[in-house]
Amino acid sequence: MPNSDPYRHHPELRGKIKLASESFFRELDLDLIDTKAAEAGRPSGWRTPCEDREAGRREWLDGRWGDDLWVFGYGSLMWDPAMEFAEVRRGRTEEYSRSFCLWDVGGRGSLEQPGLMLAIDEGTDCEGLAFRIEADKLDHETFVLFRREMIASAYRPVWLMLETEHGTVEALSFAANHAHERIVPNIPASDQARMIACAEGLLGSNFDYLADTHQHLDLLGIDDAYIVDIYSRAKALRL
Repeated sequence: MPNSDPYRHHPELRGKIKLASESFFRELDLDLIDTKAAEAGRPSGWRTPCEDREAGRREWLDGRWGDDLWVFGYGSLMWDPAMEFAEVRRGRTEEYSRSFCLWDVGGRGSLEQPGLMLAIDEGTDCEGLAFRIEADKLDHETFVLFRREMIASAYRPVWLMLETEHGTVEALSFAANHAHERIVPNIPASDQARMIACAEGLLGSNFDYLADTHQHLDLLGIDDAYIVDIYSRAKALRL
């Protein structure tokens, strides 16, 4: 009988990944987000209209509705995917690297004190977690995923080939969209650390986001020199 335990490959992650039912992003209230954004002084029209986002999701997944889907998480999806998944594996791509290049004035930052969120951008190495979504749950789980990741168009969906200990899989992920004004590449590491050390927004502090990323990579035994460097710099600024 096949093993149906989602954590069969990584029992060390049991209890370290938030249940979908407990995630803020599972039932994300966009009216609340709009209200908070307006109170914070953000201009209207900052996010993608729901009908456009949904049309994009369906177009992107066209021809794949009958298959299981792998989703690659490299930041907060690693510990808070907000999706119901049947399997999780450690996965690696050689096409992209992590980058704090997403200028954030809402979730982990503000207009007065912007923060930075992770994207993946063209690079040489990124290890994270791949989550398998079963075909019969694909519609709702990707609705939840796209509402979160594509709330604005700073990300672009991409297909990645991931190497895992149990074979190569093709996975959906979200990379930096350089056509969007909030993607700001090549920020000096010292400035990245300074912004992250101080910023805070609706979802909490920017430093906590970095610390959670650092912690979960450490838990998996993943050595990302970039994250280690930014974490060390930001932590020093908070002492």
